Amino acid sequence: MELVPRSCPGLRWLLLFPLLLGLGTGAAVGWWAEEGKEVWDYVTVREDAHMFWWLYYATNPCKNFSELPLVMWLQGGPGGSSTGFGNFEEIGPLDSGLKPRKTAWLQAASLLFVDNPVGTGFSYVNTTDAYAKDLATVASDMLVLLKTFFDGHKEFQTIPFYIFSESYGGKMAAGIGLELYKAVQQRTIKCNFAGVALGDSWISPVDSVLSWGPYLYSMSLLDDTGLAEVSTIAEKVLAAVNSGLYKEATRLWNEAEMVIEKNADGVNFYNILAKSTPNSAMESSLEFMPNHVVRLSQRHVRHLHQDTLSQLMNGPIRKKLKIIPKDFSWGAQSSFVFMNMEEDFMKPVVNIVDELLEAGINVTVYNGQLDLIVDTMGQEAWLRRLKWPELPKFTQLRWKALYSNSTSSETSAFVKSYKNLSFFWILGAGHMVPADRGEMALKMMKMVTQQQ
Repeated sequence: MELVPRSCPGLRWLLLFPLLLGLGTGAAVGWWAEEGKEVWDYVTVREDAHMFWWLYYATNPCKNFSELPLVMWLQGGPGGSSTGFGNFEEIGPLDSGLKPRKTAWLQAASLLFVDNPVGTGFSYVNTTDAYAKDLATVASDMLVLLKTFFDGHKEFQTIPFYIFSESYGGKMAAGIGLELYKAVQQRTIKCNFAGVALGDSWISPVDSVLSWGPYLYSMSLLDDTGLAEVSTIAEKVLAAVNSGLYKEATRLWNEAEMVIEKNADGVNFYNILAKSTPNSAMESSLEFMPNHVVRLSQRHVRHLHQDTLSQLMNGPIRKKLKIIPKDFSWGAQSSFVFMNMEEDFMKPVVNIVDELLEAGINVTVYNGQLDLIVDTMGQEAWLRRLKWPELPKFTQLRWKALYSNSTSSETSAFVKSYKNLSFFWILGAGHMVPADRGEMALKMMKMVTQQQ
C-alpha cells in the first residue's frame, strides 16, 4: 500500500525525521507530523468539575490544517477515555506502543479528544455531587468546553467541525450536537458545525437488547432454548423502558447480558468472533458482585482501561502533559461516571436524531458487522422509526459497495446516503470500528467530511 502520495514527497523526509515527544529519557519515537503541534488544557465546566481536552493539528503534507476539518472524538462507557482509548487504540497519530499509526485520522483532519463526562480519563471532579447524571448535564458541560475552546482557538472557528463518536459516545454526540446547533444559531458559540457521526451508538438501547437474540441465533451462537430465554428477558427490558422505569431497565439489561453469556459460552459483546479469554476470570466473578451497576461498569468500562493503556497514560503521557493534578490518576473516577448515569443509561434519544435531521444537520450512522452490544439489526430498527420526512426516499435507495482502497477487490463496507442522512455497514468490524478496520474507518471519515 502506498502510504506516501507521490505528489507529497515532503512527507518522505518527515517520516525519517524523529521528533521527541517529551515522554522521558529514551522515549524518542518516529513522528510524521510537519510540526507535531499539539495543545491540551483543562476547562472548569462547573464548580468542582474539570474537563480535559487534547488537540492535534492536522499533519497532511499537501494541505495546511486550515484546509482540513476538525474532528472531535467522543468515547463510550460512559467513562471511557477519548484521550486514552480513542487516541492510542483507534485513530490518534500513535498507537499504545508509541509507534506511528498508518491509518491515523490526523492525515485528513485535526483531532480534538475530550474526556467526558467529567470524571472520565484525565477529567475529574472534586466532590461526588459534581458527576453528571443525565444527558442534559453532559451536553451543557461540553458546550462550556467548546465555547472556551473556540474562543481561545479562533483559527478553528470557520473550519468544518464534526463530532465523531462510538458507543455511549454516540448518545452523547447526538445530545451535544443538538445543543451546539442551537448555540451556533443563537451566536453564543462561533464554529462551523458540520455534522455528527454515530458509531455503534447507544441511541435506542432497547432495540439493541431486543435484537441480541435473533442476531446471535442467526450466527449459530444460540439454540432454540437459548433464543427463548434471551427473548424473555429482552421483553422484560422493553416493558420497563415503556413504563419509564429506567433504573429497572438497566438492572434487567445486566440480567440479559448474563443470560447471553451463559447460553453463548461467554461470547464477546464487542466482537462475536473474538472471545476474550484473558479476562474470563474477571468476567466470571462479575456475577457475584453485590451491585448490578458495579458489574456493568466493570464489564463495559474496564475493557477501555486495560493495564497496558493505564500504564502508558499514568506514566509517560502524564509526564508529558505536566498539568495533571498530583493526587489524581487517569481513569480513577471512571466507574463513578458510569454509576452516576444509571438512570439515564437506558433512555432512548431517537427523537434527538430526528431533530438533528430536521435541522439539516448531517447525520452519519455507522456500525460494525460483528458488534453485539450495539448490533446492526438494532440500529436499523430505530432508524426505521425516524419521523424524518425524507426517510422513505432514503429507505428506497440501493446501497453501494465500498472498498478500503483503490487496489482492493474485497468488499469492506456498504453505504446508503440521501440528503443529510448516511448509513455505513462496516464489514469485519466489531464495536470499535477504527481499531478493527482502520483503513475503512479512515476512508469513511474522509467521505463524511467530503474529502472523497
